[in-house]
Amino acid sequence: MYALVDCNNFFVSCERVFDSRLEGKPVIVLSNNDGCAIARSNEAKALGITMGANYFEIERLVKKNDVQVFSTNFVLYADMSLRVKGLLSGFCPDIEDYSIDYHKLNIIKSQDYTLLIFSIFQSLLLRSAFDKNIIFSGLNVRCSL
Repeated sequence: MYALVDCNNFFVSCERVFDSRLEGKPVIVLSNNDGCAIARSNEAKALGITMGANYFEIERLVKKNDVQVFSTNFVLYADMSLRVKGLLSGFCPDIEDYSIDYHKLNIIKSQDYTLLIFSIFQSLLLRSAFDKNIIFSGLNVRCSL
């Protein structure tokens, strides 16, 4: 049995860790050479900015809505991914990286799956219990479990 941890809007979340003023604002991260949107905050998605949208096609929308735009910073994203994995390894040492923002925890050896998942949520949840997101303590990276 596996627990799947998916970091939500990961590149945007990483940018927000270092600039809290971005919270609640539309944010996009552009691909190499700033060609297209590869990460979008929920606020940017609500404006209709689609995954892979060419920047030159959305530039007017971006400027009109004061969307914050970032070039990719893969060194930062890799570091943050390692930090997330480090926190998760405290619960389950058998982790497989599916991608930079998606981790599989092999919990087959855990005798009580429900207790393990609850422990992860309880330890990492800093927001309302009704929120499906969790925020890793000290990292401010939102994830779904």
